[in-house]
Amino acid sequence: MIMTVRSPRVAPVAAVAFGVLTLGIGLSRVPLDGAIHQTGLSGSAAEWLTTAAALVSAATVGALLAARRPRNPIGWILLAIFLLVAAPVSQYLVLDYRMHQGTLPLGWVAVGLANAWPVMVVLITIMLWVFPDGHLPSGRWGRVPTVLAAASVVLALGLSASLDAAAARRVISVDKGGNLINPLPGVLVIFGRVVVFALLASWAVWLVRQVVAYRRASGERRQQLKWLCSGAVVSVISLLLPGELTVDLISPFGAAALPVCISVAVLKYRLYAIDRIISRVISYAIITAVLGGLFAGLVVLATQVLPFKEPVAVAASTLVAAALFNPLRRRVQRGVDRRFNRARYNAEAVVAAFHARLRQTIDLDAVRDDLVGTVHQAFEPAHASVWLATANRTEQS
Repeated sequence: MIMTVRSPRVAPVAAVAFGVLTLGIGLSRVPLDGAIHQTGLSGSAAEWLTTAAALVSAATVGALLAARRPRNPIGWILLAIFLLVAAPVSQYLVLDYRMHQGTLPLGWVAVGLANAWPVMVVLITIMLWVFPDGHLPSGRWGRVPTVLAAASVVLALGLSASLDAAAARRVISVDKGGNLINPLPGVLVIFGRVVVFALLASWAVWLVRQVVAYRRASGERRQQLKWLCSGAVVSVISLLLPGELTVDLISPFGAAALPVCISVAVLKYRLYAIDRIISRVISYAIITAVLGGLFAGLVVLATQVLPFKEPVAVAASTLVAAALFNPLRRRVQRGVDRRFNRARYNAEAVVAAFHARLRQTIDLDAVRDDLVGTVHQAFEPAHASVWLATANRTEQS
């Protein structure tokens, strides 16, 4: 189930080919939507752009990770998950079994992919367990994920095969949304519940382990866990947002956030930027909520309580919100940095204290020593030097 490529020459070619294949399959969902007259609320042009942007980003990070870290199975697992998620299975099932009575080719491939959801969920579970180095945990945690992963793989493969076998014995029935609606035997229903229970147990154990690991981790390892959690939170929130327009325009980008964050964490690229990203996201979310509520309140106040017309009220409320943006942004950013970007907050506090002392100091040697100490405290460099130019000499510290 876990795929690795050892040859350094084969890995980049295989990763790019896999990425291009999954990208082409994923992009085929847009013309298929048009063929079955199920374009999204945002329209075909916007749907093309959002689908293409999300699919290209996900396929690119998966191929990049597989090419750069071929012995780490996470990149290959990401591409396999992306193939199962992005494949236009529902669209093709509607086109084949509802519009052409099952006469089109590759219908059974679509049925097989529709029944492969247990395998996809197991791949996600394995990817989480082997994050970020591609190995299952060792020590006392080693046996638990190994047993759960092996049992989940066996159960998922067995369930998918049983679903395919059950579908082969009868005429395929598909609803308007492209879902298989053939009644399943009671044994398969129980089997599916067992698989779901095993996966939920595996996720619960994984979550407990990550909490323990995060409390004990420091430095690079903690930053990797922050990237993983941030991508997961963004993906879950984007998928839970209500509204068809939101699903068409926002959910594809939110779903792509998880593979992007996993790729950054595994490749260790700009790991320490996560604190700044988190603080900016939280601060601008707070600012947007506050200014949006203030704007709505001012419009209601001006139109319902005060005798102002709606255009005048909207214009005045816009000016007030624009005037309050920068002061509110500075205050909110300072408070958020104090909690989520502590390194920057501490550095700014040290520099501000030095600036206050500088106003009261006239001794040049004292200023030099204080400056070197401030730089070491705020930025922790390996070496710091100060050159003071005077009329006859240059001093170094």
